[in-house]
Amino acid sequence: MKRLAIYLFYDHDGIVDDYIPYKLEKLKEFVQDIWFVSNSGLTVDSRKKIQHCTDYIMCRENVGFDVWGYKEAIEKIGFDKLAEYDEVILLNYTFFAPIFPFSELFEWSDKQDVDFWGISDHAEIKPNPYTGTGILPKHIQSHFIAIRKTLLVSHEFQDYWKNMPMIHSYTDSVLMHESRFTNHFLTKGYNYSVYIDSDDFSVNYPTFLSIEDTLKHRCPIIKRRPFFHDPLYHDVECLFLRRSIEYIENNSDYDTTLIFKNILRTTKPKDLATNLTLLKVFDSQCEEEVRSDIKILVIAHIYYPDMLDEIVGYTKNIPCSYDLLITTSSIENKCNIESNSILRFSGAKSINVKVVEQNRGRDMSSLFITCKEEVLSNKYDWICRLHSKKSPQNSHNMSQHFKEMMYLNLLKDKAYTSKVLNYLDKNKSIGFAMPSMVHIGHPTLGHAWFTNRELAIKIAEKIGVKIPFDDISPFAAYGTMFWFRPKALRKLFEYNWKFEEFNKEPMHCDGSLAHVLERLLAYTAHDAGYLACNIMSSEMMELNYTKLEYKMQRLVSNLSNGDIPYQIHLAYNAKYMSGNVSEGNPNVSRYFVINVVKLLKTHVLGNYPKLSKITRVPYRKLRYYYHKLRGH
Repeated sequence: MKRLAIYLFYDHDGIVDDYIPYKLEKLKEFVQDIWFVSNSGLTVDSRKKIQHCTDYIMCRENVGFDVWGYKEAIEKIGFDKLAEYDEVILLNYTFFAPIFPFSELFEWSDKQDVDFWGISDHAEIKPNPYTGTGILPKHIQSHFIAIRKTLLVSHEFQDYWKNMPMIHSYTDSVLMHESRFTNHFLTKGYNYSVYIDSDDFSVNYPTFLSIEDTLKHRCPIIKRRPFFHDPLYHDVECLFLRRSIEYIENNSDYDTTLIFKNILRTTKPKDLATNLTLLKVFDSQCEEEVRSDIKILVIAHIYYPDMLDEIVGYTKNIPCSYDLLITTSSIENKCNIESNSILRFSGAKSINVKVVEQNRGRDMSSLFITCKEEVLSNKYDWICRLHSKKSPQNSHNMSQHFKEMMYLNLLKDKAYTSKVLNYLDKNKSIGFAMPSMVHIGHPTLGHAWFTNRELAIKIAEKIGVKIPFDDISPFAAYGTMFWFRPKALRKLFEYNWKFEEFNKEPMHCDGSLAHVLERLLAYTAHDAGYLACNIMSSEMMELNYTKLEYKMQRLVSNLSNGDIPYQIHLAYNAKYMSGNVSEGNPNVSRYFVINVVKLLKTHVLGNYPKLSKITRVPYRKLRYYYHKLRGH
């Protein structure tokens, strides 16, 4: 069968990640020609990356969404040329594939006596969630639709594309194409099939709501959206994406690093960590054998020499040989440290004590300046970062708990540490591991950017980290103790930091460079293509979860009900509709207007479906021109 594939692509930065040429190479085994249609520009490297597996590359302005990308490509090719093919496939960049061989899909399709077909469909929904009335018909999902010659050469197919109106929004693309295409041609006498049929599942959207089940049905794709979608939606629908990844890794030849390289670059780290459940809990039962040739370095900043015994007590829990690099703030401290007999029992293969050039920025300046050479030496597989933490600004109990959150979640005992090291060593996609956010006794939940976000954005731009930032709290190594692969933080170590950029002692406060870098660690790892994850001891999990659940109970008990997404929606709107305009935020007035419009829209859609239908077209036009005036 002679096939043409029209592949629609978009990326804000014009970057083609490796999952795309891999998918196109595998697809090329079953299609003669591939048109690559990009709704964005392409970097030079990206264009080179796809040249060998495509026959034509077409870059266009990002107007009309994917629908008009297909429309313009079809018009450029011409209907006469399309008629030379037995089948034309319209597909896009919104999924990873093939999880299972495309041969299975095409062998199935060859047996289908139909006019068009797809990989998956969406079940009927009533009322239509996009209009508040009528029916969203059962339809093939637009990420992959194959059209056979019987439909290709028809005047109905030509009319469909010639008369396609401009698409101004995602909702338009669903209503005017994705949910329309199948039923439109079905009512004109054409028939279709789908490889993954929603009738075989107990949900209306199997490729999102039952991913693991679709994989068990040998579905060759997994969509990108579940990775970056709102974690609250995952919570409401009880979705656990990590299980799907584990299923792929255990039952497919597909390399999941292709998924991670794209998702890490394009997804907010905390959202991704939540959707993928990037928290690993280890117990202290039975020490495991660790790879004998693993290269470990411990970098410990000892600002308080009286804590050396405690820190070495934890580093002794590393169940293999390691090097120990200590930094401190003075010659006097260096002498005290080197003369401490505890070092002889540390288990370290080599010990080096350095004095920092200037006593500024504490553990962060010493790490990125004084220890730069060792980290960039490429000698080590993993580095454990520790420091002598006292937090004198906090109460004794708060300080003690914060310190235990660091030490006990990194190096609790030999059994625990052996499991941590084996997990990190075997999972090549992970490059950074840190204790979970400290929240007991600390006001971090929902507010942990504090006064650091603005400077963090500037510093990230300066060092070339382009990961999207989380809006609420950063995915961060609070307390700045962690395990890391040197390559994961390379951009932070390669930058030429100066001690003068860090605050003098004792001005170790929020908004300083040290606190900003604390919040950029995981983002830098993601930018380097490595997952950052949380690690936790089972004991610490018990202590943290019970208090976290209780705090949630008390908080939610003061709300009208326990519907968390609904309550968050109300609180978010109230935040911008309150008296916050006086706080000097230039965007608050605009947010106020936007949220009033959102509330009115929701009210009209839910209570006046006929009115919403009448006002839909003028509303979309007004919104289109509004965004155009704003340069969107």
